[in-house]
Amino acid sequence: MRILFIADAVGVPGRRALEERLPSLREELQVDLCILNGENLADGVGITPKLADKMLASGVDAITLGNHAWRRGEILPYLDQSDRVIRPANYSKRAPGKGLTYVAAADGTEVAITNFLGSLFLGPPHNAFEIVDELVEEAAARTPVIIVDMHAEATSEKVALAHWLDGKVTAVFGTHTHIQTNDARVQRGGTAAITDAGMTGPHDSVIGVQAELAIRQMRTGLHVRFETASGDVRIEGALVECGTDGRATSCESVRVSVH
Repeated sequence: MRILFIADAVGVPGRRALEERLPSLREELQVDLCILNGENLADGVGITPKLADKMLASGVDAITLGNHAWRRGEILPYLDQSDRVIRPANYSKRAPGKGLTYVAAADGTEVAITNFLGSLFLGPPHNAFEIVDELVEEAAARTPVIIVDMHAEATSEKVALAHWLDGKVTAVFGTHTHIQTNDARVQRGGTAAITDAGMTGPHDSVIGVQAELAIRQMRTGLHVRFETASGDVRIEGALVECGTDGRATSCESVRVSVH
C-alpha cells in the first residue's frame, strides 16, 4: 500500500494547488490513500466545512488538524459529524470531534489515522505521550496500518514520538513548522518517519505569510495583520509504502512545484 501524506496546506494557493494537481499526482505516485493536514486552509488559520468538503472532493481521503482547529467556529458541529476530518486527540474529551478515525484505502484496507499536538508553545490539555499508547492500542485492535500526525513546534518531540512508536505504527509524520526536513526514513522497527513534512502553498514567503509582513512584526514587535503569500507554490509531504502487516518498507519526501 502507498500512502501519501500532504503537509500543511496554506490558504488559497495551497487549496488551488491540490484541486488542480492532486488527482494526477495520485495517479503518478500510485497512491492508495491520501491524508492532508488542513488546519491552515482558511486564509492560513483554521478550516471551514466548505473547505474540508472541497479537499475531500479533490482526492484527499482524510484531514488532520492542529493548534488552529477551533479558529473557525462553523467547523465545530462539522467535526462532531465527520469521520474523515479529525482534530488533535490530546484536546479535551469534551471538545468537538475525534482524534482517531478509520478510512478505507483504494483496496479496501482499513487505515487508522490519529493526530496529536506537541506540548512546547502549543499547550494542549494533555501531553501526547500520556495518551498515545491507549489510542494506538485501540487502533491496532482493528487494523495494523496506523498513521500518526504529530503537530508540534519542537523537533525533539516529533523525533521522540517516532522513536517511541517504532514498531507500533506504520508512520509518524511531523507537521506545524512548514519547513520540510531532510530525514525521511524507515526506522529499525518498521515505522516510517519524517520530522516535518513541509508545507503545501507559497514558498516565496515566511512559512506561508507575505515576507514583508512577517519581517515588519519581527523588527517592530507590533501586531501586523498577516496575509498569505502567493509565489513559488509547491505541494510537499511524504510518501510511505507498507505491507499488509502495517510495517513500512519505504519513506521518501515529496516536493512538487505547481505552476
